[in-house]
Amino acid sequence: MFSHSGAGVSEGAKVGTIAARFKQRLQTLPPEVEESLLLRILVQVMVLAGIAATDVAASTSMSVWAIPLSITGAFWSWRQRHKRNIAVKFCIAIGMLLAMAAFFVGLRAELNDTRLVLAELLVQLQVLHSFDLPRRKDLGYSMVIGLILISVACTLSQTMTFGLLLLLFLAIALPVLVLDYRSRLGLSNQFYQSPLQRAGLSPKRWLGFMSVILVIGLIVFACLPRFPGYQLRSFPVSPQIQQDFQDNSRIINPGYVRPGDGKGGGGTPDQGQGSGPGKLNENFYYGFSSRINQNLRGALKPRVVLRIRSQAEGFWRVLAFDRYLGQGWEISQNDKTVTITRPEWSYQFFLPRPITLNKTKEIVQTYTAVSDLPNLLPSLAQPKELYFPTRQVAIDLNGNLRSPLELREGLTYTVVSEVPYRDRTRLREASPNYPASIVADYLDVPPKILARVRKRTQELLATSPKPITSAYEKALFLAQVVKQRYTIQPELPFLEPDEDLVEAFLFKYQGGYPDYFSTALTVMLRSIDIPARLVAGFGPGEFNPFTGLYVVRNTDAYAITEVFFPKYGWFGFDPIPGHELIPPSIEESQTFNALRSFWRWVAGWLPSPVTSWLSRIFGTLAGWIAIALTRLMGLLSQGWVGLFAGLLLAIALGFIGWLLWRGWRSWRYRRWLAKLPPMESLYQQMLHWQALQGFRKRPAQTPLEYAQQAQTVQPLAQSRAIDDISQAYVRWRYGGQVPNLTQLKQRLRDLKRPSTTQRRVTLKHLLNRSTET
Repeated sequence: MFSHSGAGVSEGAKVGTIAARFKQRLQTLPPEVEESLLLRILVQVMVLAGIAATDVAASTSMSVWAIPLSITGAFWSWRQRHKRNIAVKFCIAIGMLLAMAAFFVGLRAELNDTRLVLAELLVQLQVLHSFDLPRRKDLGYSMVIGLILISVACTLSQTMTFGLLLLLFLAIALPVLVLDYRSRLGLSNQFYQSPLQRAGLSPKRWLGFMSVILVIGLIVFACLPRFPGYQLRSFPVSPQIQQDFQDNSRIINPGYVRPGDGKGGGGTPDQGQGSGPGKLNENFYYGFSSRINQNLRGALKPRVVLRIRSQAEGFWRVLAFDRYLGQGWEISQNDKTVTITRPEWSYQFFLPRPITLNKTKEIVQTYTAVSDLPNLLPSLAQPKELYFPTRQVAIDLNGNLRSPLELREGLTYTVVSEVPYRDRTRLREASPNYPASIVADYLDVPPKILARVRKRTQELLATSPKPITSAYEKALFLAQVVKQRYTIQPELPFLEPDEDLVEAFLFKYQGGYPDYFSTALTVMLRSIDIPARLVAGFGPGEFNPFTGLYVVRNTDAYAITEVFFPKYGWFGFDPIPGHELIPPSIEESQTFNALRSFWRWVAGWLPSPVTSWLSRIFGTLAGWIAIALTRLMGLLSQGWVGLFAGLLLAIALGFIGWLLWRGWRSWRYRRWLAKLPPMESLYQQMLHWQALQGFRKRPAQTPLEYAQQAQTVQPLAQSRAIDDISQAYVRWRYGGQVPNLTQLKQRLRDLKRPSTTQRRVTLKHLLNRSTET
């Protein structure tokens, strides 16, 4: 028992001794303090740029408290850098735990898009971390946080304002990297020593690096492929909104006068959604309502309403109308709108999908409202999934999507559409046998104008050089004829109370407002028994190649005609002059759509001859690349023989590439030598040759120290040649003596091509060293 107790005491004493030694060691360890004030200031500015960029991109106000606190923390940390600050570290740890708890609480409200919640957590951690930055490693953590914040801001940004902060971040990051590297080497970074200039980052060189980085970044962004699908199913959506439908048939357009509300479109309730003359609201497009009046006059005041990130451009459909009223349109079965409810734990709505034989492509679109809009959700054709913050959405019989509330500024949602390909051959062969529901809803024409409109339509079809039999070709030809034979007339008088819009367009005015063209085409197609409807929406808008977003304005809203083809669905035609006959579709590959749009933007600033010349060059290069890729894919598809041939081709191309790389490096080296003074060039050639032989000169060595070292590791003849060249270089560089270049060049040739005797001496020298070892 005694021995057991004694052993316990002995073990306790050992533990106490170890703890005491560990504590003593901690107290005696010198802190690795970073003394560079310049590095600290630049790191802090870089982090502040990341915080401000996240604030601007996400439209939050974190900078109001984060930037002052972070500056205060950095100043306090600089003053206390030589102290251990145990109490402060303990308080920072508690603050980080509280920040983590707040993060998990906020995560519940952001189940679908966690980027902003994570950014807020990083900002909070950085503010706490700024109060304890004694070491260079701690500054490195701050640099990483700044990089993450600027990356998050890149994904959230929708305007060019972020670009200014990105440029500031890049401008600061370059000197920070230089100073950080100097700190790792133990070199001083104080102001008065001009560390950046001494390290080779003068203002001129810094500007050169910045220019190269910006050019490469723009090229990479423009050439970045935009593939037709995402691997993750977590899309940007605003935080959850607790709002359900009271009446899913109601469309809320702020531009229309509500009953009992004396505000909005024009003074009386009928001017917006009824009939008769009236005035357009200058902010809201009139065509977004269950019933529209086309006997309105006025113009929209341009303003941005949407920013859209999409893998392909298109006509952002909003609303489809089936019943023509003579001077407007309405949705005849608006009361049959269906409400869809999503689960509490997911933002995803599954939408009914039409049955079609057509080939489709999945296109993901993310919409952000920049200003207030009606409670209608724009989307590309045939949406199949919707990610929206409310628990309920509604869909009517025409496939129009509705929200329980208006789209307020900043609201974001995502749509996944199965956009159909427009196969002209298939559509031309579509059956003329239409379902009864289609005939009942989409062939109605007012009897008083039917005969006259039908006759005019047939007369226009008769002008075709060849007889037209298919519904698709008739729709295409009529859209083209309406576009060419009728004109836009911005000063059109109001229609009379009993006057029909289409009849006045075709026979009285020979044209009208832009939407009149689509209305006329729709009724003309119906008159010859082709189902058609009027669809209101937004054109593609203006693509910003720097943000990758389509910027859509209220003036981009207009109406087109959609025609039904059995088993293939609805396809649009645009008869408005100045527009493409076929709305933007996905027939062409959109993988490099950003590069195409960027080129269009650049070409707009260039003279026409230059644009044509560059287009021919790029077209030729693209053709060659396409041919090469086609042949390569054809080769690889030939089984094992093709795979083996492809492998040999890859090896051959790799070898050729290696030879070209070696040749380019050799050319650049010779070009560099040619710019040097003769003595400097000769000395550098000697160092380069010795480096290839495995005897490198260390950066800290002087020429004479290098020559002295050569005497101990190199054969006598070679060490003498190295010494002669080094001595001549030192005398020329620091003494101004003119060297004997002819003799020194001969010494360099001797060094590169040793004689037989020198080879024997070298071998004997190596054998002796091996024996001694």
